[in-house]
Amino acid sequence: MKNFKAIVVENDNKEVNYGLRNISLDNLSAGDVLINVCYSSLNFKDMLAVQKNGGVIRNYPMIPGIDLSGIVVESNSGKFVAGEKVLVTGFGLGMSHTGGMSEYARVPANWIVKLPAELSLKQAMMIGTAGFTAALSVIKLLDNGMRIEDDPEILVTGASGGVGSIALLILSVMGFKHINALVRKKYQIEVAQKLGATRIVTPEDLNISGKLLSKQKYNYVIDTVGGEVASELIPQIYYGGGMTMCGNAGGINLSTNVLPFILRGISLYGIDSVNYPIEERKIVWDKFSDQWRIFDKIEYSEVTLDEVSQVLEQIKKGNHLGRTIIKIYASTIKKNPNNN
Repeated sequence: MKNFKAIVVENDNKEVNYGLRNISLDNLSAGDVLINVCYSSLNFKDMLAVQKNGGVIRNYPMIPGIDLSGIVVESNSGKFVAGEKVLVTGFGLGMSHTGGMSEYARVPANWIVKLPAELSLKQAMMIGTAGFTAALSVIKLLDNGMRIEDDPEILVTGASGGVGSIALLILSVMGFKHINALVRKKYQIEVAQKLGATRIVTPEDLNISGKLLSKQKYNYVIDTVGGEVASELIPQIYYGGGMTMCGNAGGINLSTNVLPFILRGISLYGIDSVNYPIEERKIVWDKFSDQWRIFDKIEYSEVTLDEVSQVLEQIKKGNHLGRTIIKIYASTIKKNPNNN
């Protein structure tokens, strides 16, 4: 096999650099299955991966990309055969194991999910890691009492970003009526409304005061940013409600007190999509192929590998909206409508 293209992150101990390189299969991490990558996507963690001290990449050089969809080329596992369409999110992909921003990826078989028949490779990455995380957040709240018939007030923070935008769409398509979206900038308002938000909330509306207990406003919160905003929202959750947490764009520290937990009985749920059990992942992906058909409403853009740096800079500056997918397609893949 000839050389192929991939984005490679390098560290010379003074600074981190990355760019499009020509590499070979010898540059890929070990694994049971070789995949022709058709699509990847860009997530907040991918932006951190190309920063010095970003805390994502474990060893250099590394191909970033924490998710991918593609077609099996070779398999040493009985679970997969050449020609099958598959997807991979999480585990060590793009962190300690060469990732999805490459025309080829080689991964362990027990990281791979067969693509549901009703999903395309492109749709899988329109969801990607961000959407998968959003799904886990919604499912966690559903498992812990969030019901449409109760007409709950739900708040989604970071509502115009990758996780938040998919969370809004899922809640909307399920039929929830009171979906609040926290946004920071005016141009994000229209986007959040198109995604299903019924009310827009700004940071000023939160009335950040540091009170031990605040006026109860929301039954459930899907928090994607962490930090000060998450800290302020905990005292605003109704009795018996809950909050999921899955991000740290707003900071890693959480300042709170015990009163919302012991006087209002609220719950805080951590969401991890990286090591989510492989046997349960297909259940989540099947929801996107059946119950949650949201693809015609997803706010997304499509770029090539050589345009990735521009989008990562937007993410870093907080100017990124919705989802960005990377169309890759190695030259050996026959481009036909069934793969799109």
